[in-house]
Amino acid sequence: MPYLEPPPFPAPVIVQKDVGGYVADYRAATERYRAEDREVQLGECRSACTLALSLPGVCVWPSSVVKFHKAYDANTKVVDEGVSQELFNAYPPAVRARLGTLTRNYQVLTGTELISLGLRNCAESRTMMAKRLGTQPTLVAAAAPGPQAPVSPSIGAMFQSVLTAVAKPFEEVTSQPATPAVAALAVPLPPRRPTGLETPQMMPASLVVAQVEARDLPRPAHSPLPDQVLLPVPGLPRLIAGAQPVLPSGAFSLRPWAGR
Repeated sequence: MPYLEPPPFPAPVIVQKDVGGYVADYRAATERYRAEDREVQLGECRSACTLALSLPGVCVWPSSVVKFHKAYDANTKVVDEGVSQELFNAYPPAVRARLGTLTRNYQVLTGTELISLGLRNCAESRTMMAKRLGTQPTLVAAAAPGPQAPVSPSIGAMFQSVLTAVAKPFEEVTSQPATPAVAALAVPLPPRRPTGLETPQMMPASLVVAQVEARDLPRPAHSPLPDQVLLPVPGLPRLIAGAQPVLPSGAFSLRPWAGR
């Protein structure tokens, strides 16, 4: 696959064999891959294709072959020193030191040589490459005083977030103004009922003595109402043998009306 014909993003650009071309075209493609942070795997790469070595996502195989030379005009074959210097400045410092300078003829570096100069082997990821070169900052946690073991920053941050989450509700509660307590009203209980009292038994309706005031009774015009009126008593229930009657048989006497 040529360098100028990449697959759809974000698939890596796999260069099997690219013999180079116009530097302007390769410069534009290189800047596109840089903006996309695209991985570029070099197999055989010549001439202007070597601009790929300036990409952070470039890698080579041990069997790769990269060929360098000065840039020249395609029609006159005259070397363009300015463009040649642009190519040379794009290479990593270790590669520039190995090449020394560009010449009209090819200078060849294998993938194994480029890997020894610091380029990434396509067999390892970019993360593995960074760890191998030690480019990632190493965080070292300070040991806590006493016999406690040192705690990594990630675990410490986790505990700190937990403590913050736990303490926050209590801070919100303490920050609120205290609500005055509402005093409960004491309601007195009713007095205890005397234990010596007993509930009277209800008498049958036929045995209740009704007290009727004389003024409440109707008075016929021809017969004045005497002070005492004898009213018939409804039939009393049959007495049990040997029992005494509650009321005398016949009639009962009404007390005279006190207010008359």
